[in-house]
Amino acid sequence: MADQGIHVRLQQSGPIPLDAELSCPPGEVLALVGPSGSGKTTILRAIAGLLRVRHGAIQCSGDCWFDGDAHVWVETRKRRVGYVFQNYALFPHLSALHNVMEAMLELPVAERERRARDVLARVRLAGLEHRVPAALSGGQQQRVAVARALAREPQVLLLDEPFSAVDRATRQRLYLELAELRRELAMPIILVTHDLDEALMLADRMCVLHQGRTLQSGDPYAVMTQPQTVEVAQLVGLRNVFRAGVLAHDAGRNVTTIEWRKHRLEARLQPDFKVGQQVNWAIPQGHIVLHRRDRPSRGEHENPVSGPVLEYLPLGENVALTVAVNGPDRPPLFLTIPAHAARRNGIVQGVVVGVSLLAEGIHLMPADESRTPAKPA
Repeated sequence: MADQGIHVRLQQSGPIPLDAELSCPPGEVLALVGPSGSGKTTILRAIAGLLRVRHGAIQCSGDCWFDGDAHVWVETRKRRVGYVFQNYALFPHLSALHNVMEAMLELPVAERERRARDVLARVRLAGLEHRVPAALSGGQQQRVAVARALAREPQVLLLDEPFSAVDRATRQRLYLELAELRRELAMPIILVTHDLDEALMLADRMCVLHQGRTLQSGDPYAVMTQPQTVEVAQLVGLRNVFRAGVLAHDAGRNVTTIEWRKHRLEARLQPDFKVGQQVNWAIPQGHIVLHRRDRPSRGEHENPVSGPVLEYLPLGENVALTVAVNGPDRPPLFLTIPAHAARRNGIVQGVVVGVSLLAEGIHLMPADESRTPAKPA
């Protein structure tokens, strides 16, 4: 229903260009991703009323906070928004309790303290109410910031890279706490993050932004494995993007056949692309399977290609490989394999390896001459 959750449409040519549209229903997490300067934090500031945009509309739980055409503008203090800033923005001289109480200045002191204690207990900080931020760990400071945001009983919770200031182990614990908390909150949550794995782990939907524009929204896994354009593919970190021609569609077998560097590759059926059409195609590294050099298997018959290893880069328990398919002058194929698999197969730089490109992972996109690789695909 249109009156549920939050619905945002923002447009202006400057000083910060925006052409963004997004929605998030109650109880779900929407992740905003994109490079620095893509407009993620700008959108949060507009929702909170900290930035006034020229055109568009913002509606939350049936309340209109902004409508450029109708000249509606609700002041920040009248918007029920919970905002967790990237650096938490806690008052260093105030205790955790009084930091949270600052979010409810319109209430009587006794009510403010009661509610602050309740929300601190909710985020597992009972007993630490009187500690100042400097006496709290990074994870505890983040919980105080979340408690302060929730104390206002908001209609929407905005999280601006809330995990970037803590170490990896703390971040993993906070992920679990957010997952538990969001099950209790009947409100939309908008999360700004530069970490795609974080978005994939925490979000129900993901919105890809670039230069203030919404490029694609949807299920995070679908967006990351089935981007609509080469631009989105590059922004979500898909490195294997190439050019090909469409040869045929076989609805009975659920297969579209493409030609790439004289290889006939079978992809899942994608009939929106015409036979004979030039397309871009991408494949996530998780859909590239290394062939065993000592013992071939039946699975190797699925779109097999081979080539020498151009680069061999150890990454802890994994190894990143670049493989030249049909010559070193063309964009290589990128894949990551477990280090033990590389050792077992005797893979080093210069060795010829074979891989299968799984049909389910081959995703077609419209050819975009302005954004294709400089070298032939």
